[in-house]
Amino acid sequence: MRVEQRSWSQAAGWEVRPGPQQTPAPQLVLFFGARSALADQSALGVLHDAYPAAHFVGCSTAGEICGTEVSDGKIIATAIEFEHTAVRTACRALVDAPGSFGTGEALARDLVHDGLVHVFVLAEGLKVNGSELVGGLRQGLPADVAVTGGLAGDGDRFQQTVVSCDGETVDGAVAVVGFYGDRLRIGYGSMGGWDSFGPDRLVTRSVGNVLYELDGRSALSLYKSYLGPHAKGLPSSGLLFPLSLRGEPGSPRIVRTILGVDEAAGSLIFAGDVPEGAYAQLMKANVDRLIDGAHGAAGACHEALGRSAPDLAVLISCVGRKLVLKQRVEEEIESVRDVLGAAARLTGFYSYGEIAPFLASTKCELHNQTMTITTFAER
Repeated sequence: MRVEQRSWSQAAGWEVRPGPQQTPAPQLVLFFGARSALADQSALGVLHDAYPAAHFVGCSTAGEICGTEVSDGKIIATAIEFEHTAVRTACRALVDAPGSFGTGEALARDLVHDGLVHVFVLAEGLKVNGSELVGGLRQGLPADVAVTGGLAGDGDRFQQTVVSCDGETVDGAVAVVGFYGDRLRIGYGSMGGWDSFGPDRLVTRSVGNVLYELDGRSALSLYKSYLGPHAKGLPSSGLLFPLSLRGEPGSPRIVRTILGVDEAAGSLIFAGDVPEGAYAQLMKANVDRLIDGAHGAAGACHEALGRSAPDLAVLISCVGRKLVLKQRVEEEIESVRDVLGAAARLTGFYSYGEIAPFLASTKCELHNQTMTITTFAER
């Protein structure tokens, strides 16, 4: 594998990032940028001209990652030339959240399965039901093919997200990249670092990713009572107080982040399912544990690759973590670098949701408020 990285800003245009550049003919370019930056068609046009034979997949963000730097308002592009691996892409429009499962299933069918070893997905971040999308992908893919990726972001505005695939930038799209070949090694890890507080409360009424009642009370009213003065900043302030869901005894807890509120219905809208009968508990930030969580996710990737150094790591971290970490946000990226080593090229973005298996399992899930890492190496 050979990797080249570039960054774009309104002031400077495209700049090749420092480091050895060895990518004359990439098959894939991943790019992540602020929605306003991606609206500049000339910027993306220059990128396509630089790599005319490559597939392009990217999305809007709540912050961009390149190396150990976190930026806002830029575009970060990572061009990848594989020596022994083929790639394919597919993209479909998502009409609404109830269509998420079918969209995932259709995208899985779009990818040829012979030789398929991994799928990377980028999805619109506001009207998707992320857990249903992942369920559809799992349904349509071979059982031994894992999925990683994330939901596009829009800063802390929650107005519009975009996904782009091979020159088409579509509102409400989901794009996938399939990787094919037995020489590609993939590692992945996903960890949080939030502290729970308050009692577990029973989800007594919900429909998909819309939560109406906890313990028979209005979910929005109860949630606002916990948030106090932070309630006036919903939905963005909800990023600081996610919900932890517990299902069957012994099953791992899943974190859900608020994407919107419905004052008339007294409901909360989440990035993924909040099933009736589950128990929900509020969470709050612990800065040091968030950084430790990023370190742990990198460690899981490192173990999956047999402790050998990856060529590329794609980091997808939740916007809620960025809002909490503030000036310390680059510390979680630096903790990943400490584990993966100086040779690994780092890219990624801050998201509205993260997609990965639970550690070594190939069962993929939608996560919120985690640092999710996918590492790539050819052997």
